[in-house]
Amino acid sequence: MIMKKLNILFYIIILATLLFTACEQDYHFADDGVVINGVKWATRNVDKFGKFAVKPESDGKLYQWNRSKAWSNSSGLALGWDPTDSKGTTWETKNDPCPAGWRVPTEEELESLCETDKVSNEWTTQNGTKGRRFTDIATGNSIFLPAAGLHTGLPYYVGLEGHYWSSTQYSINLMALSISFDADYKGSYAASKKIGMSVRCVCVAE
Repeated sequence: MIMKKLNILFYIIILATLLFTACEQDYHFADDGVVINGVKWATRNVDKFGKFAVKPESDGKLYQWNRSKAWSNSSGLALGWDPTDSKGTTWETKNDPCPAGWRVPTEEELESLCETDKVSNEWTTQNGTKGRRFTDIATGNSIFLPAAGLHTGLPYYVGLEGHYWSSTQYSINLMALSISFDADYKGSYAASKKIGMSVRCVCVAE
């Protein structure tokens, strides 16, 4: 009887350990966000589909426009890379890689970070990662966007440039709007939908 109780206790301990470990692995996927220029932003990039990156300076994954498959910026030639242009006129919900309660920002939301009278920005290094910090001048709230580069079947400009998608299609249906930056700062531009870029989510309005 004692041995049976000990065996049951042993299995309970193992199960509790596994559950606790799983929580430890997943805790960083929650994000309270921060408001900058009237828009509530996640503090980290999207990593795997439906998951935030571990830290604000983590690069996360790169996504082609309106596609759900994620690509790493640290690998070589991407096996299975789709060289065709993404379909659709907006980023569909089923392909939105943001976690529940979040979504890919619109052109207006993304460009709100570039309003220099309301948001300051600086090229900086955070915990060894280069990128650009955007700070709300009125409140002091800030987010760090890593310079995670881009992907065209191979990763490029990692640590040198940041490229972030909006959910808004450009007037030419093969292109969509995004922001791009480097040490000198660039701003918004239209890019081919087939390019892999970072995604920084905004909060879904309640």
